[in-house]
Amino acid sequence: MSGGQEKSETGTPCSEVLDKLYTYLDGELEESNCAEVKSHLNGCSPCLDEYGLEEAVKKLVAKHCGCDPVPLDLRDKVLGRLAEARNEQLAREARAESPGAPA
Repeated sequence: MSGGQEKSETGTPCSEVLDKLYTYLDGELEESNCAEVKSHLNGCSPCLDEYGLEEAVKKLVAKHCGCDPVPLDLRDKVLGRLAEARNEQLAREARAESPGAPA
């Protein structure tokens, strides 16, 4: 981490904590890792500053972008396009495996 410690007093590298920061902020980090991140943040002010910044950005985005309703058919459209892309990829792979097949 530039300008900060490589490890906090807990011995956890800053890079590991910062890699887990978004998952931690989203409340999706495993309980055992949460304690490690909390402990690191308590002893490492550069990481704590980064945490505060990311938390503020997340709240700002949620406040200003979280109110838009999601179109009802969005999920179906996304899944349909994923299926199309998957089928196209399978077709390309099948053509590549078949000798003499037109490209």
